[in-house]
Amino acid sequence: MDRSYSRSRRLVPMVAVAAAAALLAGCSSGSGGKKSEEGAADAAAGKATTPRMTVALVTHQAAGDTFWDIVRKGAEAAAAKDNIKLIYSSDPNAGTQANLVQNAIDQKVDGIAVTLAKPDALKDVVGKAKKANIPVVGLNSGVSEWQKLGLMEFFGQDETVAGEALGKRLNEEGAKKVVCVIQEQGNIGLTQRCDGVKKTFEGTTQTLNVNGTDMPSVKSTITAKLKQDSDLDYVVTLGAPFALTAVQSIGDAGAKAKVATFDLNKELTGAISKGDIEFAVDQQPYLQGYLAIDSLWLYKNNGNYMGGGEQPVLTGPAFVDKTNVETIDKYAAKGTR
Repeated sequence: MDRSYSRSRRLVPMVAVAAAAALLAGCSSGSGGKKSEEGAADAAAGKATTPRMTVALVTHQAAGDTFWDIVRKGAEAAAAKDNIKLIYSSDPNAGTQANLVQNAIDQKVDGIAVTLAKPDALKDVVGKAKKANIPVVGLNSGVSEWQKLGLMEFFGQDETVAGEALGKRLNEEGAKKVVCVIQEQGNIGLTQRCDGVKKTFEGTTQTLNVNGTDMPSVKSTITAKLKQDSDLDYVVTLGAPFALTAVQSIGDAGAKAKVATFDLNKELTGAISKGDIEFAVDQQPYLQGYLAIDSLWLYKNNGNYMGGGEQPVLTGPAFVDKTNVETIDKYAAKGTR
């Protein structure tokens, strides 16, 4: 797969077809949490007749981060179609996330899909899964590390490429000075996004670390930064909830800065429509969850490797702005974009 970024705002046909198939499969909503939960247990139209599988999806979801609800919906849609019992668990603490993967190994699941926000903490437990002959695929975070850890496949976007694309877009918008807000220190994917922005943006880039689990603190920290530096003309956030909070911070600070962000939710698309947020970079989290679970079924039942086991399957980046948000908004309203 060619990992280069296209300036076209349309996604490649393969991704679009996969997304359509995922949506036709249907989905159910659910919230994340530390405790393992089962999803997609009921039969769905078009369900596979292959033997029942059990697959664990283990992410670094933090409480209140709606992004992961979209990932989970995609995973549940694939599980329902493929006759899979899906066990979902999450924790933003890397050590606890590793323990959740170990729990999946102990349950002798048929496959594991895992995010690699902090890959070093997961290296050993991924190795244990391989020794137990449990196939492991990655999604969302860890595009630069999945092969080093020996995962079969990876589904997501190249965060550096996505950051570079956003930096170029800022140049087109005439921005001169931006602050990139990181809501989780040590998360390799978030760091790569800001580094990518800095690489291509021709103006000045600053980084601001905030505590993403405490939204009032996020708001006050961004507000203080805007009051301190009135020359900032863009706030770049790395998730939809933080973009919406940044809009409030700009109002509180009496600043003139604009907001650009990574990732979507239904409130975010509405904010783009109203002009409160300029644009977002979409990585299609629903597709990441869907493909990760579906890939394990394909491997189990047909020996397939998406990307040939050599290249990641890219689900982004693509820009969402006023020119195309109306099309995306109807899917965001359903919680699938």
